[in-house]
Formats: sequence, structure tokens, C-alpha cells
Amino acid sequence: MRALLSVSDKTGLVAFAEGLAALGFEIVSTGGTYRSLKEAGVAVTYIQDVTGFPEILDGRVKTLHPHIHGGILARRDGEHLGQLEKLGIVPIDLVAVNLYPFKATVEEDGVSLAEAIEKIDIGGPSMVRSAAKNHESVVIVVNPSRYPAVLKKLQEDGMNRDYRRKLAFEAFSHTAAYDAAISSYLGSLETEPPETFADDLIIAAQKVAELRYGENPHQHAAFYRSLKAPQGTIGGAKQIQGKALSFNNILDADAAFKIAMEFREFPAVAIVKHNNPCGVALGETAATAFERALAGDKVSAYGGIIGCNGPVTEEMAKRVVGSFFEAVAAPEYEEGALAVFQSKPNLRILETGYPLKREPFPYEIKKVGGGFLVQDSDGRSLSDDDLKLASGRAYDMETLSELHFAWRIVKHVKSNAIVVTKDKQVLGVGAGQMNRVGAAKIALNQAGENARGAVLASDAFFPFKDTVEEAARAGIKAIIQTGGSNTDEEV
Repeated sequence: MRALLSVSDKTGLVAFAEGLAALGFEIVSTGGTYRSLKEAGVAVTYIQDVTGFPEILDGRVKTLHPHIHGGILARRDGEHLGQLEKLGIVPIDLVAVNLYPFKATVEEDGVSLAEAIEKIDIGGPSMVRSAAKNHESVVIVVNPSRYPAVLKKLQEDGMNRDYRRKLAFEAFSHTAAYDAAISSYLGSLETEPPETFADDLIIAAQKVAELRYGENPHQHAAFYRSLKAPQGTIGGAKQIQGKALSFNNILDADAAFKIAMEFREFPAVAIVKHNNPCGVALGETAATAFERALAGDKVSAYGGIIGCNGPVTEEMAKRVVGSFFEAVAAPEYEEGALAVFQSKPNLRILETGYPLKREPFPYEIKKVGGGFLVQDSDGRSLSDDDLKLASGRAYDMETLSELHFAWRIVKHVKSNAIVVTKDKQVLGVGAGQMNRVGAAKIALNQAGENARGAVLASDAFFPFKDTVEEAARAGIKAIIQTGGSNTDEEV
């Protein structure tokens, strides 16, 4: 029996090779794997002694040879084995390969394209795919954590068809993820997003953690991070303190941070609960912005998640720990703020850094039964030139600025969505209602008397005049909405 070992990750390598040797396997190996086994005293045959050909092109070609792939791909029947014997090729019964560390390389700061290209493995995936294709006859191992189980199966003659298929599935998943990572990296180098959607949807992501549960306690869940997740995103964030993040924590932290980062003006603070903002405000300081955001809906804010678009100050931290929150997400923190947060050790603190460039995968994906919906991320901003005065007296610059503020927030509220704001502070939110007037009533009721002189934003047109009439009765002075209804003139 012959085993071919060629691995970048040498975890457990020597023990695995020794176990295979004890079972009667001849070990064949390449480059660094060969040297590691030789130094450990394992009997090992160098790859060029099998191929009769040296490694060439700085190691780019060493296993792409009929004596390797013929030995792996041959069916164990008379015809194929007869060809091998005629050609002097020895069958290979086990292949253990893991690939050049491409993902780890491109995640390093300052890595060049040339350096990344050199970490694209060619021979490794070829051997993995060959062995996985022929898994009825060849054992393929790509995960070092499998070594003890594989040895046990071999020792007990328990290498049945189901287990071989399981290893083959893992092998093809390994090469698929590897190719997806390369595709994602090369795509991230493009300065402009593609004009059309690709024919094949490729997502490169790596599991960060198994989560305690999903959206509900009976659901299993995990968190995956995009390859080279950029700073300025929740995927690229560093958790400084606190309990492990839950499924809903991650969703809400993403929402809160994205809302806060809508504003170039610092400071802006958003508080999110169940993926909707319950408070957003600007302020003279981070502390006052937080207090104003909290005042928008103190009841809903309890147990929420905070996003800030700049440094979290010590004073803001002192006010945050006065109430119960699940997490804070911000680009950076003052040392004094981190010291204050230590008084609440369960509070999750996420440091994102500031956004530097577009996401490598700048799309939003929704799962439907049997498929996916994909769209561009909604990064469009509204300019004054986009606005048309549909009715009423001419607006002043202060009102126009307030309308822009409300519009940035309503974008992040589940439709049907209504937001009421005044003085760059959210006063009321109507989210996810089945009709627009119902959403408006919720937002206006929450704003109460403060709605007088406030503005209202709607994320879509008004199908009837009833919402406008509700807003007028509450004292709203201006409305921003998309238009496009058959009843626009009446509205």
C-alpha cells in the first residue's frame, strides 16, 4: 500500500505518518512535508524518486505526473490495474493533502498580487480532486483533525463506502472553498463593481464560530466571515470584551453600526432593537448624542445595541453603563471608555475601525425556497438636486437638512417604514407594518407632542392621502417621500 502526504498544515503529520507506516503503508512525500518526516525519523520516499523527474519551476511542478495521478485515479479493476503494471505505476491508496495557505496570505497587510499568486496551489487541488473522484478505491484526507479517526478506521478495517464518501465530500468542499477564496480576492482588487451579475454566485467565507442558537432557541447557527473582511464592517470587527455574540447580536450590531456610519457628521449614535432603530441622534459630543438617541425611546432601547460613527468617549461610556445594553459597535474607543466598560464584563464591545474601501462582495442576498435573490447594496445618497417640492411653501435650509437626516434613517427601517425626527433626533419610528398609515400612527403616537414642528420620512410613496392628514393633525411641518403613486396629485 502507498500513501501520498503533501501538506501545508503539518499539525499531527508525524503521528499520522507513523500510524500509516505501522499499518504497512509506504509513505511518499514532497518538499517541506518530506523534510519534516525525514527529520522525525519516518521512513519516506521523495516524490521525484517516484516520478523520475525533479521538481521544476520553483516547485510549481512536482506532482503533475502520470506516476502520481495514474496511481491515484486508477480503478481497482483488471483493465486499469493491468495498465498500471504495464507502465510500472504503483497504485496510491491514500492521499493526505491540504493546500497552500492562500487565505492566510491575502489577509496579511501589504501583501502584493505577486505574493498572492504564488500561494495559488495547482498540484494540491489536482491530487485532492483525483483522490476524491476515485474515493471508492482511494482514501482522501484534507483535514488534519481527521487523522486519528482515519487511522482508527484503517486499523479496524472500517473504511466503508459511507465514510469514504464523507471524506470525498469534505475534499470537494475544501477545493471549492479554496477556489472561491481566490475568486473573491481577485474580485476585491477591482476598483469598480461589476456592471452585471455573474452567471455563477460564488461566496467565499470562513466559519468564525458556532453560535449558541439562531434567531430562535431551537435553530442551529454559525457566523461566517467574508474572506479579507475589511475594517469598518462587523465581519472585520475585533471583540474587545464581553460574552460571545449571538445570532441576533450580530444582526443588530451590523444594523446599528451601518446607521451610525450613514452620517459624516460626528458624533452620530444609533440604538437598534430587533434590527430596527429605536433611537438615532446627532450631538455636540458622543455622550450627548447617546443621551439624545436614548431619549427617543427609552423603553425599546432596553437591551438594545449601540452603534457610533466615531470614538466612544469615557463620558459616553459612563452613560452607557447606566442602562442595560447588549453590545456597542464603533470604529474606536478611548482608553478611559474601555476602562469604564470593564465594570460591565458581559457587555460586548466591538471595535470595527473606519471603512477604507468597498466590500469585496458588495451585494445583499436573500434566501428563498430553492434559490437566492441578489441585489446591489443600497449605498445611494440623496442630493438636494434629487428633491422636488410637490406641495406647500418653500422649505428653508434647516428643514432641508432635517429631511436629509430623516431620510438616511428611514432607509434602515423595515417597510412599511415611517420615521419622525426633529433637531437631528429620532422621535418616533413605525416599522414593518402592513399599511403605511398604520406605521405613521405608531411613529406619531410615539413622538407625541414633540411631533409639532418635526419632519416625517416615508420609505415609499403614499397610496392615499390619509397618512398626510395624520401627519398634519400631529403638527408635522414637512414630509419626504418617494412619490410614484397614482394618487400623487391628491396626496
